[in-house]
Amino acid sequence: MSPRPPLASDEELLAATRAGDEEAFVEIYRRYRDLVFGFAYRMTGQAETARDVTHSCFTSLLGAPLRYDGRRASLGTYLCTAARNISLRHASRAWRERPSGSRADLQPASGPSPLEALLAEERVRIVRESLLALPPLHREVLILAEYEDLGLAAIAQVVGAEVGAVKVRLHRARRKLRAALDGHVRAGALSVG
Repeated sequence: MSPRPPLASDEELLAATRAGDEEAFVEIYRRYRDLVFGFAYRMTGQAETARDVTHSCFTSLLGAPLRYDGRRASLGTYLCTAARNISLRHASRAWRERPSGSRADLQPASGPSPLEALLAEERVRIVRESLLALPPLHREVLILAEYEDLGLAAIAQVVGAEVGAVKVRLHRARRKLRAALDGHVRAGALSVG
């Protein structure tokens, strides 16, 4: 069997998936797994939960590919919406619990010396904990805007809200995160610059 040339669009891949082509589904998974996992990880703060969310999103897509309507949203937006809904279900169960003492970072810490690496790791931990402390509706729009680089219209589609509501949530999220980080700066736990 010769390798199939890459399909140009998500719609072609989904059509092939519906027809039973496993390779087409694997290509969809390759295209979107990092996006879905990254979003779920930032929403939940736990790699294991993010893996579960990612698995659930793709299992759902495989089980019911006809639910996706390309006229309403891109496949990436559709999968982020699914990840959001599953992540919020997880978050509603654990909302009152403190984030674990895990050292998993939102971004890798690097530095030329061990001390600088330790300080960078501490900054990432503080930002991560401050982000996880935000209410889920604020956290999700901030993650989608800042980490996933989505525009307001795409965020509105993912969260199922009007663009104006997204703007308000994003403004409040940034304000709350800034206040939390300013508190750490004043306490000397976080340095600026």
